[in-house]
Amino acid sequence: MALNTRGFKIFPRFLSTSQIDELQKAISDFSADQPRHGLRNAEKKIAAIHALAYSEHMINMARDILCPNSSSESNSKPALVRCILFDKTPEKNWLVSWHQDKTIAVNHAREIPGWGPWTIKDNYHHVQPDIHVLNHMITFRLHLDHTDESNGCLRVIPTSHQHGILTQQQISAITGQQIAHNCVAEPGDLLVMSPLLLHASSKATQAMHRRVIHIEYSDCSLPDGLEWA
Repeated sequence: MALNTRGFKIFPRFLSTSQIDELQKAISDFSADQPRHGLRNAEKKIAAIHALAYSEHMINMARDILCPNSSSESNSKPALVRCILFDKTPEKNWLVSWHQDKTIAVNHAREIPGWGPWTIKDNYHHVQPDIHVLNHMITFRLHLDHTDESNGCLRVIPTSHQHGILTQQQISAITGQQIAHNCVAEPGDLLVMSPLLLHASSKATQAMHRRVIHIEYSDCSLPDGLEWA
């Protein structure tokens, strides 16, 4: 499967037109004083995103990817571990340098060998766990707009997730040698990727929305006393 070898795969028309319209309206109606360009814990703040993130369609797909050998009758369900709304606009336009997604949000901080550093973002404890946890996570990026190079689509380095957790020096070496892939997408398309896949995005050069709902799931149990935030 391309997801296993390349680290990413696009599923066209994952969302229906009515779902796209509902999500666009819910985001538009959301309080203007909130940072919609990078809204953390979006499922806790926008009901339509909550319904999507916890929908049977999404949970079952995450389970099929993370637990391919589990039966459809299994009671085991992946946990939703992060949800961010991104909206790149002329007023809020940014670039993201090459990186891996290496942090998780949990209910409290505690000393765990191989975990750290600890930070607080949007009032939640965040930490970089060991690679076992990261290897049991999957990222869904749902597009609500046409997305290409002109409005800052995601760029990825295929197969880079196979190298594990990378240092900045290693990231520079890989991105300097390998050709990036532009993840061009249409409204409703779903990009599924490993959090450890190297990815980046450029500033938009055209004035338009680039709304993406970024959701991460995991089938990994956390150490005793920790829970996903």
